[in-house]
Amino acid sequence: MSTVVQLRQGRRAQPRPARLALLGTGTVGSAFVERYARLAAQGVALPEVAWLCNSRTQVGGGDDLHAALAQARAAARRRAGFPPWAEGESPKPGDIIVDATASETVADWHPEWLTRGVHVVTANKLGTGGDLGRALSIGDARAIGGRYGDSATVGAGLPLLRSLRALIDGGDRIHAIEGVLSGSLAWLFSHHDGSRPFSALVRQASAAGYTEPDPRVDLSGEDVRRKLLILARAAGIALPAHEVVVESLVPDVLARAADADVDRALAALDDTLEARRAEAAANGERLCFVGRFDADGARVGLRALPVGHPLCAGNGTDNRVAIHSDRYSAQPLVIQGPGAGAEVTAAALLDDVLAITHAQVV
Repeated sequence: MSTVVQLRQGRRAQPRPARLALLGTGTVGSAFVERYARLAAQGVALPEVAWLCNSRTQVGGGDDLHAALAQARAAARRRAGFPPWAEGESPKPGDIIVDATASETVADWHPEWLTRGVHVVTANKLGTGGDLGRALSIGDARAIGGRYGDSATVGAGLPLLRSLRALIDGGDRIHAIEGVLSGSLAWLFSHHDGSRPFSALVRQASAAGYTEPDPRVDLSGEDVRRKLLILARAAGIALPAHEVVVESLVPDVLARAADADVDRALAALDDTLEARRAEAAANGERLCFVGRFDADGARVGLRALPVGHPLCAGNGTDNRVAIHSDRYSAQPLVIQGPGAGAEVTAAALLDDVLAITHAQVV
């Protein structure tokens, strides 16, 4: 006579809900909180914001994110030491770090978090657009650890990196990528028609919030260099930063100006850029500030392009990127859309957060 023994099945342990830490409470971080609150009010399932951090403090998210954001932004400066986010509770595997900073220190932590199984969503271009060693470490860590959402680093969330990686995963070979990668410089040169001095356009762009508080940051081309490095490295090219040749638009007199004298020194831009605009117009061309890499190297600077060139299309702050590959040899794949603004950057960050959250549920 056989005996049937029924085994009691234990309950499967439910995964711990992911928590989210927002690093950076400036323009982009504030826009992130605003969009997060709006989506949550619409019933979108989002991970809990457990912490908001900046260089001065770390506060709990709680039920009122706007109040937590105001508290973090109002915090007093602190003495040098460990940043607040490094002194608080450590994120656990499955948690999500949102890096809305421009901090080298925070970028240095990306590989460590990923190795621990913590997901990183970032608008910080220094992660994969700065030191090559750090970029390679991030690539190694994301292969074995957490997910890395970097849509917001180039093109303010355009489907650029996703499209580039899809081409490579499909066996396509990238021969060149060129693009108008700065929303502020795109706006400046799309409006530079000779009717006003270039310096007046810089002041207008600054007042509209298109440039950094110090417009020399935009005019230097350094931001475009970082974005070009991100694209090249996503294409599988281990391009060191020093190999990108950058043509800065900042003349010596403007570079040497004290912060209080920058506005007056902007006039040093006018004669040279007007001469280059007039020469380009006489040849049926238009000035664009372009980053490009190909087999001959990588370069960032001002180029005179035929008005029918793909990079001359678009208006305002649009980013425009042309990908030349085996598949797109006769005509490049062109991706275009809004490339500047805290709102579109915050939307890109949240898109990556949602993609990671949905992948965890599946």
